[in-house]
Amino acid sequence: MSKKTNIHIGHLIEKEVRQQGRSIPWIAEHLNCERTNVYSIFHRESIDTALLLQISVILHHNFFSYYSSEYNFMLSK
Repeated sequence: MSKKTNIHIGHLIEKEVRQQGRSIPWIAEHLNCERTNVYSIFHRESIDTALLLQISVILHHNFFSYYSSEYNFMLSK
C-alpha cells in the first residue's frame, strides 16, 4: 500500500515561518545550516523525521499533526 500523501511539508513549513514573521537567516541559524538549505526545505514534498522534529521544536508548531490527520483520512476511505 504505497499511496502518495496530499501533504507538501515544505510549503507548510514555509507558510508557518512567514506567519510567524521569522526570517530565513533566523531559521538557518537555529537549524545550524545555510540559507540555501532552508529554501531547499521549502521545496521538499517530504522530509526526514529528525529534521521535521527539529523544525517543529524551533517553530513551536507540530508539523507531525498534518500526517496524523492524513493518516486518519486515509483509514476512513
